[in-house]
Amino acid sequence: MIVQACINGARSADFHPALPLDAHAMARDGAASIAAGAAELHVHARGADHQESLAPEAMDRTMAALRRACPGTLIGVSTGAWIEKDDRRTLAAITGWKELPDYASVNLSEAAAPEVMETLRDRGVGIEAGLASIGDALRLTSLDHGRRVLRVLIEISEQKLDEAFAIANGIVKVLEREGVHRAILLHGENATVWPFVERAAARKFSTRVGLEDGKELPDGSVADGNAALVAAAVRIYRSR
Repeated sequence: MIVQACINGARSADFHPALPLDAHAMARDGAASIAAGAAELHVHARGADHQESLAPEAMDRTMAALRRACPGTLIGVSTGAWIEKDDRRTLAAITGWKELPDYASVNLSEAAAPEVMETLRDRGVGIEAGLASIGDALRLTSLDHGRRVLRVLIEISEQKLDEAFAIANGIVKVLEREGVHRAILLHGENATVWPFVERAAARKFSTRVGLEDGKELPDGSVADGNAALVAAAVRIYRSR
């Protein structure tokens, strides 16, 4: 079980004053998150305009800064289709990376997920299979990638807790039924962040927290930044 720090995501600058939007800020924030107890980092690289980018120049700059600041730490990135807005650009960008991440998340809801996964695998990059629905889980198992991914990332965006838990439970049941025995990282978003941290700790799954998923601490106050969110999640795990 680990706590992963998801330090920025697709959030805009007005979401939180400490949101890291360039390579230097990500490196500083990543190091602080590791010091607070995170075992790994998940980042969304940004271009010079602070917009998300998979372009080699943005990715290489970001990964190099993180490697210097967080030696020995596993670092993952997103490959979300919304970043490049074109499947061919996404695949070309991955092929051009020189500073490779350790793993990358791939959303099984996206049309080009199989091609993205194969391109990552060809480059030696591990895959976090992102599942947001039972349909995503079924697609993963049908592709036979369920047994070849680094881990399964169950990421639930529904904000009604009963509905969110039902979807997560349904995904787990599909994986168990289909014999997909991979580490699971379970997380919510916004209102469901902390209920899912609690659920993940109880189920002995990994989880993630950070400004990508939400900015509030368990008591409802706004966190100073990613390190405070990580520290709160680590306390929950250590209390089990």
